[in-house]
Amino acid sequence: MKAIILAAGVGRRLGKDGQIQPKCLLKFNGKSLLERHLNYLRHYQIDEVVIAVGYQAEKIQDEIKALGAENWVSTVYNPDYTKGSVISLWALRQHLAAGDDLLLMDADVLYDRHIIERLVKTNISNCFLLDRDFVPGDEPVKLCVKDGYLVEFRKQLPLNLAYDLKGESVGFFRFGNAIARRLASRTEQYVTDGLHDQPYEEVIRDLLLETPEVFGYEDITGLPWIEIDFPEDIQRAENETLPQIEIAENRIQK
Repeated sequence: MKAIILAAGVGRRLGKDGQIQPKCLLKFNGKSLLERHLNYLRHYQIDEVVIAVGYQAEKIQDEIKALGAENWVSTVYNPDYTKGSVISLWALRQHLAAGDDLLLMDADVLYDRHIIERLVKTNISNCFLLDRDFVPGDEPVKLCVKDGYLVEFRKQLPLNLAYDLKGESVGFFRFGNAIARRLASRTEQYVTDGLHDQPYEEVIRDLLLETPEVFGYEDITGLPWIEIDFPEDIQRAENETLPQIEIAENRIQK
């Protein structure tokens, strides 16, 4: 299985911490988010990692070398990294269409490694991760479920949408090779149509709404994670999320 990590963007909303380096190089207890990603993916025997880079790409490449991961991790450069994240997905289209099952991951997430375990070990070929414990608002990308099927995947939900439960998407996905190929094709269509400023989630949403029966989800409520978008997220990560992760790690080691 291959893992694809999206790490090309500029962390403008993060202020100075997002300007001096890519967000995946933020360190928590001495380890960058990227190092944590790679440690977890290696632990769960992921065969190959491909990272979409753009903003200060050389710093990410230097980190890969410092971690001794050059023989396992490669990068694809997105020169249009200031546009929507759909461009990063398009830059990776050859990897999406290569015929592999894959994990697709946002780079700016601090999380418990059991979240990756759920994706690696799930029996669901095309799997979202859903967390029911989230703060409502415009920022979370929401997943809605009706009669056991995912019926929506967006920040803004239609007012008349009927659903049985909703949660926040973690920003990690598992796709079988057929959906990965469809993802590559639909992403290219977005670029052809000039939809450069769209987030990559919109492409996934298209596929979900077309064929909801081939998708499913794992409920990871209770496992600690946080997406790093704003300065206050760094504080929450250090004060709340990281201690929870370390408690879980220490429990495993004992």
